[in-house]
Amino acid sequence: MSKQITILIGTMTGTAEMVADDVKPVLEDAGFDVDIVDMDGLMPEVFLTPGYILICTSTYGQGEVPDNAIDLYEGLDLDRPDLSDVKYGVIGLGDETYSDTYNEGGARFDRMLSTLGASRIGERMQHNASGDDLPEEMAVEWAKHWVTLL
Repeated sequence: MSKQITILIGTMTGTAEMVADDVKPVLEDAGFDVDIVDMDGLMPEVFLTPGYILICTSTYGQGEVPDNAIDLYEGLDLDRPDLSDVKYGVIGLGDETYSDTYNEGGARFDRMLSTLGASRIGERMQHNASGDDLPEEMAVEWAKHWVTLL
């Protein structure tokens, strides 16, 4: 596997982008080249990028993916590409106040990628905006463990 990690950002308010910016140095310190890419306008071919994929996404509305991630998510559902060579991780951002849809944006990508044959590495991180942990601090700690699994 390549020493490349592509972080795909799904966000409405910029929190996922802030989290990715804080996670990037952890992954680089472990020897990886890291690109942060906004999901806006991306098509499923992005998953053919060599290396690992890290989805960093919030949840929006009634458990949907953010607006900038809709085209990519729907493209995966429509095209149904074979992602059996893809290895990925998920950082999910949500708010437990919305218990029925808590962290569903990250969960949706996780289920879709798994259905298409991709292999998740490690556990999916789920941040709770109603909790005491800052999302970027929780993500940095998660990333320190996740990168050891690669």
